[in-house]
Amino acid sequence: MPEDITLNPFSEAIDEARRQVEICNACRYCEGFCSVFPAINRQRAFADGDITQLANLCHNCRGCYYACQYVPPHEFALNLPAALNDVRQQSWERLARPQAIGRLFHERGVALAAALVAGFAVLFALMAVLQPESGEGFYAYLSHGVMVVVFTPAFLFPLFAIGVSLRAYWREIGGAPVRFGHLVNAVRSAGRMRNLDGGQGQGCNFEDGDRFSNRRRVYHQMVLYGFLLAFASTSSGTIMHYGFAMEAPYGFFSLPKMLGVPGGILMCIGTAGLAYMKMSADKHLGSARVWGGEMAFIALLFFVSLSGLMLYMATGTAAVPTLLALHLGAVLAFFLLMPYSKMVHGFFRFAALVREAQQRDGMP
Repeated sequence: MPEDITLNPFSEAIDEARRQVEICNACRYCEGFCSVFPAINRQRAFADGDITQLANLCHNCRGCYYACQYVPPHEFALNLPAALNDVRQQSWERLARPQAIGRLFHERGVALAAALVAGFAVLFALMAVLQPESGEGFYAYLSHGVMVVVFTPAFLFPLFAIGVSLRAYWREIGGAPVRFGHLVNAVRSAGRMRNLDGGQGQGCNFEDGDRFSNRRRVYHQMVLYGFLLAFASTSSGTIMHYGFAMEAPYGFFSLPKMLGVPGGILMCIGTAGLAYMKMSADKHLGSARVWGGEMAFIALLFFVSLSGLMLYMATGTAAVPTLLALHLGAVLAFFLLMPYSKMVHGFFRFAALVREAQQRDGMP
């Protein structure tokens, strides 16, 4: 069983979510909706770590709210999507190191925007001071060596910080040693966005309780696979540079471009779609406290992908220096904010899916 730990000042959200989960466990009307309800039904008592696990397993599709007979004005006043969303958001903040930074960026889109401006300023300054005497493509404005020096720590430090947070999360939820089969199950669930299909494949009710839709699921998949394609593009370029002495710039039919361009397009469409749906949805079924931070993160990811595409289209024009600084500044801000922005939810959710696979196999 997960260990009970003191979560002050977050215990109020845990206690409220536990109250609602216990009512759901007695009712069981929604047990076919998503993985959260079978997970609830497997237990009779819920430690703090159990509630944290359920919260990160929840995808906030909101179908359970619209189907529930105990929502307000009923005296039970259930709003499970919002209750679990509060716990989920607070788990990311509470387990972030340093914790104060996590809370700041989850709540305040202005702080995220300030980090973005700082990233732009750093890149413009570097390009003004360290512009190489020669080079092709992007390297005519900022050398490959400078990019490596700037972005390697900016990428590795956030991964280390996320690893520290995930280790704390895994201990809190009572995670067991991971088997390969559990990873495979988690990858399948994440890749298919299985918990956004409403339990019957008809989609969820994120925007409207009377309308089922798979649009949110599709937009999430577009962002996920677009991001993976963009990451693969960068990775292939790194391998080509260091492994085969094939230096940028690369043509359209090169591997980096054939992966990166579709990836950028998918991310643009997916983030724009998610932003539209978030503005259309009922805010009181989520965590209103962090709405601005979440929207700012979606906007940042949209800008990263859009500026990358614009930079590619501007190849050979006078707009390249400005677009390069804007794009690299946005990427720098995105990397540094990964442990403290909505981006971290992907890592926590994957860990929750692994733990769910373990519990389905009967592991304590």
